[in-house]
Amino acid sequence: MARRKKKASFKEQFKALKNLPPFLKLVWETNKPLTVVNILLRIVKAALPLLMLWVGKEIIDEVIRLIGESGDADKYYLWVMVGLEFGLAVLSDVMNRWIILIDSLLGDLFSNKSSVELIRKAAELDLFMFEDANFYDKLERARRQTIGRTVLMSQVLYQMQDFITILFLAAGLIAFSPWLILILLCAVIPSFLNETYFNSVTYSLTRNWTPQRRELDYLRYIGASDETAKEIKIFNLADFISGRFKEISDNYYEANKQVSLKRAVWGSLLSMAGSLAYYGAYIFIVVQTVGGVITVGMLTFLAGSFNRLRSMLQAIMGRFAKIAEGSLYLQDYFDFMALTPQIGVTDKSLPVPMPIQQGFTFENVGFKYPNSEIWAIKNLSFHLKAGEKLALVGENGAGKTTLVKLLARLYEPTEGRILLDGIDLRLYNVLDLRKEIGIIFQDYVRFQMNAAENIAIGQIDSVANRPRIKESATKSLADTVIDGLPAQYDQILGKRFESGVELSGGQWQKIALARAYMRDAQLLILDEPTSALDARAEHEVFLRFSELIQGKSAVLISHRFSTVRMADRILFLEYGAVKESGTHDELVALGGKYAELFQLQAQGYV
Repeated sequence: MARRKKKASFKEQFKALKNLPPFLKLVWETNKPLTVVNILLRIVKAALPLLMLWVGKEIIDEVIRLIGESGDADKYYLWVMVGLEFGLAVLSDVMNRWIILIDSLLGDLFSNKSSVELIRKAAELDLFMFEDANFYDKLERARRQTIGRTVLMSQVLYQMQDFITILFLAAGLIAFSPWLILILLCAVIPSFLNETYFNSVTYSLTRNWTPQRRELDYLRYIGASDETAKEIKIFNLADFISGRFKEISDNYYEANKQVSLKRAVWGSLLSMAGSLAYYGAYIFIVVQTVGGVITVGMLTFLAGSFNRLRSMLQAIMGRFAKIAEGSLYLQDYFDFMALTPQIGVTDKSLPVPMPIQQGFTFENVGFKYPNSEIWAIKNLSFHLKAGEKLALVGENGAGKTTLVKLLARLYEPTEGRILLDGIDLRLYNVLDLRKEIGIIFQDYVRFQMNAAENIAIGQIDSVANRPRIKESATKSLADTVIDGLPAQYDQILGKRFESGVELSGGQWQKIALARAYMRDAQLLILDEPTSALDARAEHEVFLRFSELIQGKSAVLISHRFSTVRMADRILFLEYGAVKESGTHDELVALGGKYAELFQLQAQGYV
């Protein structure tokens, strides 16, 4: 699979470094005491290499001096230096372990904090965003940064530490010969440019393959999941899924291999050039020592300093390229966190009426889903009175679910408007509005949590209110299911976790219905949540629902006409518009499309 790769330029990489200050601010806000201790330890650790090289020089010079003197020469200074070197070595090792520990703790805290912020950010965004493939690519890249940026944090801190060390070591070399610094730069700059170039290529490859990598994650999931296991076996899909996974993963491997091979070849050549420069400088120092210009201890000090500087400069420049690359990836996280919802709360948002007096009114409402030219709803006008029970009927694609999503402001109308008590719905506080609306969709989520938590999701701030949870379960008949579970309300539902128990479709629906009773909302909406129940059970559930919500508004969606006939009024939708409206008896007497479908369904029970 050939793909066009847009490579990030050097300018873009340097520009991406602007992400480091806000990134470091996030690290600082994660845990200030740990950050301070980390920085202090690194500053002290940065000075140790120069001290150890200087002590080593003193030891060698002292040994050579003692060799030239009598056997009873004073060795006190020698043993002081040896003891000091030992102490510095121990201190360096201990500090390094503490730095690693603090990095690990700080990294875990940062990863957790950024993951929490990502979850909250995703919850703020509009529903239509989640139906866009490009948005999912952004979400996937941002999600990866919550676990991958802890490495960037360590790299930035090590960069600061090594830079301070280099300042100390460079001062010693400059005092002896500034030419050594010039040779040193010539030795490491080519490798730095090489790493920067290939980091930009790798970043571009990873970014351009985001959709394919997301598909790989999806294939990996459906290929080994309890939710898809039946279909995989019945339809013998294992070879198809594994074959598709292999095709995409092999293509990605080949693209990545080409970059890796070029990187290794050029890296090896430039590393050899750097080694030649280093040994050229080393020969220069040796000649100076043989000529008596410097001592053997100074030779050791300069050679060690030069070698350490070379290694650190290579590490810094190589790490700089990785930090630039990480900053490019970090931009994905900041881009996602910068997204703003179109449906939000403002200072001018109105409180929802308590109670609702007139109800909801649709005025010539039209709606098209994002990236679609098809009208899901067109010229839709009707009034849902306060306290009225309204049923929505129509064939698949008629716009029933879209209508209730607009009612809850999960979407905004493309045209027209929706009024609540005569005021445009967009002027109300959307969070308050949703608190006053309880919805159970047909595709409700089966949360792999215990039974009590599954019910409390309807009003999650009451998760500890067990009496309220039990009352809701009784209203939805879920208590008959829960009473038969081993741990009852504490029983984990689903088979994802140990000791979990799977329920039937009908049992799950009773659990989901209990969520609707958890919320003391003014408007309750049931969007075909009882499709897994038989006709008699569904009729009983809706009859019970109708009795329990006296005085509240309700919208019922069902394909079973025997159930919706208990509604105060029925809207028959077709192609996103109201085709017929009235009570069950009125629509049957009308002899229109509703009556036709009712007769067809009734014949099925004859």
